Amino acid sequence: MTQPFLHQSVLLEESVRLLTEGNGHRFLDGTLGGGGHSELVLKKNPECHLVGIDRDPLAIQAATQRLQPFGERFHAWHGTFSQMEEAARQFGWESLDGILLDIGVSSPQIDTPDRGFSFRFDAPLDMRMDPSSGAPTAADLLNTLSAKELADIFWLYGEERFSRPIAKAIVARRESKPWAGTKELSELLERIVGRSHQHGLPPPTRVFQALRIAVNHELEELEEALKAAERILAPDGRLVVISFHSLEDRIVKHFLQHAALSCVCPPSLPCTCHKQVTFEILTKKPFTASDEELARNPRSSCAKLRAARRTATPAEYI
Repeated sequence: MTQPFLHQSVLLEESVRLLTEGNGHRFLDGTLGGGGHSELVLKKNPECHLVGIDRDPLAIQAATQRLQPFGERFHAWHGTFSQMEEAARQFGWESLDGILLDIGVSSPQIDTPDRGFSFRFDAPLDMRMDPSSGAPTAADLLNTLSAKELADIFWLYGEERFSRPIAKAIVARRESKPWAGTKELSELLERIVGRSHQHGLPPPTRVFQALRIAVNHELEELEEALKAAERILAPDGRLVVISFHSLEDRIVKHFLQHAALSCVCPPSLPCTCHKQVTFEILTKKPFTASDEELARNPRSSCAKLRAARRTATPAEYI
């Protein structure tokens, strides 16, 4: 049975403050979810309009209902945040004053058994953030990829040190019976990894995380979204990104560091690159959840928030 899309927005006040302090009027929430961040943006800025993107149809439905009181100031768009330029222009916007990305899987997706994100439930191995997409599921990957391809996914996206024996066992088992459910995969992982936790994590955690990232192309989506934000943000526009995984945070950090450089030539040589500064970093260190928020929402413990201001560098120099 499908559960209501109930989600606690992480770093809510901090993210909305950084997003709106440029006094803009056109905002985009690239990860709409339950609509918590979008609701606060619309409340704090009575004259602003906002486009909310999500690839999950249930999130679109729930947020649209929640944000109905704001009327035509809110527009929902079903898709991925890497498509933000297409979404904004569909509503007649050529530029944006603020973009918010709250990366990763949401609580309702994890806690809804039939979505297959969690090993706490016995459910089909789906893990697609958009079940209506027709894209391959986690079961499809387990049943078609080679042992090397699976091992690479488990290591690169989950840092699973047993990636190779796990991948070999998955390929061997599927010769007699295709993979279909979360419980059977979880049981195999417990046998190989052992029942003891790795760094405080249950044995299936890293493989399930890696599969989810692979199924939804999350890191590739993030990289494309950051480039799109660089193109579509107006001068003084704000980019705010909340990440929950070290791989995601590393991508955001390196992107902003590079965007803030005025030269990438070797220090010993005169500058010939003519690189333009496209972002000014607003957070020297990432914001993290307060003790109060951690007590209220333990899932905020891994959250890191980074923010930057778009400079006036014309897009043709990017």
